[in-house]
Amino acid sequence: MVFCGRVNPTTGAVDWVEEGEDYDYHQEIARSSYADMLHDKDRNEKYYQGIRAAVKRVKERGEKAIVLDIGTGTGLLSMMAVTAGADYCYAVEVFTPMAEAAMQIVKANGFGDKIKVINKHSKEVTLGPDGDMLQRANILITELFDTELIGEGALPSYEHAQQNLMQERWEAVPHQATVYALVVESHRIWSWNKLFCINLDHELIQPPDEIQTCPGAPSVCDVQLSQLNTDDFKKLSDVMVVFRVDFSQQVSSSAVCHPVTFTSVASGAAQVVLSWWDIDMDPEGKINCTMKPGWLYPTDHPVPWRDHWMQCVYFLPEERKVTLGEELCLTAYQDDYCVWYKLIKPGLEKSSSVSDERPVCHCGAHIIWNRTRFGELNDQGRMVKYKEAMSKILTPSSVCLCISDGSLLPILAYSIGAAQVYTMESSSISKQVMEKLLLTNHLKEAIPVLQRTPENITIDNLGDKKVSALIGEPFFTTSLLPWHNLYFWYTRTALSDNLAEGCTVLPMAASLYVLAVEFKDLWRIRSPCGICEGFDVSIMDAMIKKSLDFRESQEAEPHALWEYPCRALSQPVKVMSFDFQETVPDNDMKSEGSVSLVRLGRCHGFVLWMEYQLTEDISVSTGLLEVSEEKGDCQWYPHSKQGVFFLNSVLELGPSSTQTYSSVSYQLTFSPKLGDIQINFIPNS
Repeated sequence: MVFCGRVNPTTGAVDWVEEGEDYDYHQEIARSSYADMLHDKDRNEKYYQGIRAAVKRVKERGEKAIVLDIGTGTGLLSMMAVTAGADYCYAVEVFTPMAEAAMQIVKANGFGDKIKVINKHSKEVTLGPDGDMLQRANILITELFDTELIGEGALPSYEHAQQNLMQERWEAVPHQATVYALVVESHRIWSWNKLFCINLDHELIQPPDEIQTCPGAPSVCDVQLSQLNTDDFKKLSDVMVVFRVDFSQQVSSSAVCHPVTFTSVASGAAQVVLSWWDIDMDPEGKINCTMKPGWLYPTDHPVPWRDHWMQCVYFLPEERKVTLGEELCLTAYQDDYCVWYKLIKPGLEKSSSVSDERPVCHCGAHIIWNRTRFGELNDQGRMVKYKEAMSKILTPSSVCLCISDGSLLPILAYSIGAAQVYTMESSSISKQVMEKLLLTNHLKEAIPVLQRTPENITIDNLGDKKVSALIGEPFFTTSLLPWHNLYFWYTRTALSDNLAEGCTVLPMAASLYVLAVEFKDLWRIRSPCGICEGFDVSIMDAMIKKSLDFRESQEAEPHALWEYPCRALSQPVKVMSFDFQETVPDNDMKSEGSVSLVRLGRCHGFVLWMEYQLTEDISVSTGLLEVSEEKGDCQWYPHSKQGVFFLNSVLELGPSSTQTYSSVSYQLTFSPKLGDIQINFIPNS
């Protein structure tokens, strides 16, 4: 056993937890995408077709088909190769638990004599009589790709394998990858990366110039672009081919740029590059697997669903006005692990004034705020609600303290007329961002920023006055699940001695809601696969279930559900309430009851979210916004992640199981000591 120190996102305390030595292993398996990939029938079929064609080409040359499969996972692609006629396969898998599972799966399917699983990174594989491979391969099969194509180190792995493990001539599956881009104007997407002016009753909250000119976070934003409405963006270019990678030729991982000249198809503000890729499994390009978003498919054409490969959103370093018919150059800069874009005038791509350095946040905001938080801060309707609520509780004599990370509420409180406003930030970066906000709005001297733990706040820090209004959104950068923001409650409790008698707390309370749902596709990430393209991979199913049973199947996981369509099978049910006007209780809070299923469908699980009661008559939700009466289609708040709890029927029985129950019992326990909610849902027979 080992002791692991973890910061509890709800209580703020460092918890020392006794864990088994294989805890990280179970975490990795439980949250892996192996099941999702195996449920991707389009991917599987295209790989199988490409492998058959590659083996046939080698055999027609009179050669033995020797396969190198890098990143074999379950060994599925190697088994496909042997079935297609390959003479021998070397299946490389660096993740030990997966390599061990692949060995068992290969043996159970009767391929043990033709497939050798090598538990190493491909760069460590050796050749020769005493090596891992007796001979070089002439067919290279890989599945090393992520949403960005190259983000998992595909290029260095290809480069090494082609130089060291392949014959002079080889076939590759996939044969070629093509990266596409579309330049757009999108207020919605741009709001995930910049802070907009907040206009409230002729009062402006201005964003710092440093945030506006910052290129943002270096990591790509992966999104289910099919769930974006085409009204959410304006196309400023046609879809462009940015670059291709031919895997049958020597690949280089060296940094390179790919300039593409185009003519704008509309006038507007170029802000965002939407990008995706496809792979040709054969040299002729007849077997194609594409990641393009659903709105590029013909009407009524089935769109493959994938969560392991989505689409990319890249934010341009700065907004650029373009006019219809203008000649422009979109340049993709690519190193061995990532891609980024710049939009410039044609001919300037080689100019010394154009930097090809990877974008890095220099303002701090993109470090503490993710895209969801930027969207939340830019939600004008939400800010109106907060201002309306605060106008009801604040007076010219109010001493106001804000508890949230990087919030605009202190500025709102000051504009309403509170006598004194303080804000408490949990980190030095958050404090710096807040100070920039205050400086830009000429409030640096008016609103002190306290970077202290709540236990260390004294009356001296508050100008020898007690707090009469404690406010928060609440939002904290460490929060993952909806109830993690109950850290506000713990902070309010720790500050009790600094609160005036009758102190107003906003929000005054929070409620946890649950909703039974049928997911269109998201269930696939946790559902067993069983037989995949004729191969039995149930050994992997059992391994994932064992890791989920280790702990994860008793926990919810965060998902931004606007990206994952689902239908409501029940009414939303309030299952627990938290009174912020009181301190955190000493004893566990328990709730149990039953949720009736009011619509037909397969109940995959439950969605959980928080609703905050700002005042008696004003509330804000982080979850369900609307349910259509006819089908029960759900609309979710897009600027928060909701908690998803999958029922064991999804984990055990797979998609073919039938649902025979009409209600589900729930048991929830909030442990104040742990700051967590234990969840249990039991279908009623």
